[in-house]
Formats: sequence, C-alpha cells, structure tokens
Amino acid sequence: MNMSGFDLNLLKILDALLREGSTVRAADRVGLSQPAVSAALGRLRHALNDPLFVRQGKGLVPTDYARQISVSLRQTLDGIEALLNGRQAFDPATASQSFRLSGSDFFAEMLLPDLALYMAEHAPGIRVQLIDLVPQSYVATLERDTVDLALVPATNLPDWADSRPVFHASFCVAARRGHDALKQAGILTGMVIPLDLFCDLDHVLFSPEGNLQAMGDAALAAVGRERRVAMTLPVFSGVARAISKSDLIGLLPTSLANRLAPTLGLAVYKAPMPLPVALMRMIWHRRSSANPAHCWLRDVIATMLLPLNVGHPPLPADIRA
Repeated sequence: MNMSGFDLNLLKILDALLREGSTVRAADRVGLSQPAVSAALGRLRHALNDPLFVRQGKGLVPTDYARQISVSLRQTLDGIEALLNGRQAFDPATASQSFRLSGSDFFAEMLLPDLALYMAEHAPGIRVQLIDLVPQSYVATLERDTVDLALVPATNLPDWADSRPVFHASFCVAARRGHDALKQAGILTGMVIPLDLFCDLDHVLFSPEGNLQAMGDAALAAVGRERRVAMTLPVFSGVARAISKSDLIGLLPTSLANRLAPTLGLAVYKAPMPLPVALMRMIWHRRSSANPAHCWLRDVIATMLLPLNVGHPPLPADIRA
C-alpha cells in the first residue's frame, strides 16, 4: 500500500467504527455526520482492499482483517495522542470523554449512583457506560478495546493486563421477610440457617450463563451436601426480586443484600457452611495504564468502592494477579 496518498484521518474513523459497530454512533464519537463516516468507510475499503465490516441486523460486524488490526490500531492512535499532547495534565472538569465499564449489575446498584453524582459535580463532560459482564469474554473485550475497565473477581490474567484490588466481597443468605419455614424454625434475621433446612429449601441462583451450580454448591459439596436450584437468573437484582416475591432463598453479596433489604422486604441470614470471600479487582489493558484520564477514573472508582471492604482484611498491594 502506498502511504503517500492515504488520509491518516481515516484511521480515527476506522477506530470509531470498530468501537461502536455503527456509522451513526461512530459519527457521534468523531464529530462528523453519518454520511461523512459512510463515505470514509468506502474510502477505507478501497484503500485497504477489504470490506472491513458486514452488516448484521442494525449493526456492523468487523471482518477478520478488521479484528486483526483493531488492537494495533488503538495502540497506535493512543501513542500518537500521547506524543502530540505531551501527556498534558488531565482536567476532569473540562474533559469530554467516554468510558465503558464491564461488570455485573452489582455495580449498577453499589457504584453507579454515587459515580453519577460525582461525575455531575466534578466531571460533567465524562460519560460512563456499564456493560453487562460476560465472564467468558471480558478479557477479549479488554483486548479488543471495546471495554476500558472490568470489575471482576481476582483471577489469572494475560501478560498484557494490569489490575488493582478494590474490595473483598462476602456472601450471605437472603430470604423474604417473614418466610414461613424460617419463621416456624425460629430463625431470626442475622442467625445461621441450619444446614438441613438450608438444603431443604428451594434456591434461586445468580448465573449469567444459566448454570445450575456455582460457588454455593462447591461450598456445600465440601461438607457432603447439596441443594436444589429451582431458578437461575443472570442478574443479582433479579435474584433479589425473585426472593422477595416467593419462598425461594439465595446467596447474595452481603453489601448488596443489606442495601436492597429495606426496599424489597428481604431478611439477611448467615449460611451454614463456610463461603469463600471474593477479592474484587479492576482489570484493564496495559496500554491504558499510564493514560491520565484512565488513571483518574481508576482512582475515583477505587475510592468509591473502598467502603465495601470494611470488616474484611486490608487489600493486598496493588500488583498484577
């Protein structure tokens, strides 16, 4: 390919198309009209000798070639931007930028409301989008740069990823306030549910994939018992609401259960078997580690989530996991 006649501005449009999967949203990202972006896509297809995108429904799906170059393209554009601005100090009060976070709906309740208030007061031009966490693909979304930051339990990471611990998450048993079986057994809020009763009751399970077993089942297996899962739901809020309207019980993050208990009429109990405490981490691609805006957002989120660690061991050093 002869670079002498190639308009490098087209690469920024290609990056926007890869991020957004839509000419309309890409146009909004780069500040052009939708027809101008469509015309630029035509020029890109001709210059790169590849369709780059195929239409699927109302969106655009990148070709194999477009996927192949997407990460390198993003890194190159980031490098050019850092070179041109000399890593100028980031001012959230005047910045205009979008961030995509990947996490379970736990963070829609426990982070986003406070973050929205903070952004409105201190960073009105910053836009934050919480994307549903898909456990098997969050690493891929970070690598492709479709997500800026993931909030997940600590796990082994690829060498291109960085992480930061944010809080420990414990789990409790939640049930409808006034649950007949628990009431008849004399189990008061905050007490341990006896193991036999815990296993006899029907459970609702949080599982984005629809699995019938999870952390609670492994903990039961360790003491030689099992439970009956009557329902699975892909979001914690759905689990909590199903519990509030039925005689199902379920395991929920303790902080979330305590937050939702007054409004949903839930009672919180202790599980009869030891449950692991999950260390939650922020995960991101190392290409963003020194980005001033990204650093700022990580600090804001870490500060807001730190109170969730009260009652747990201190967080480990800020190192990769």
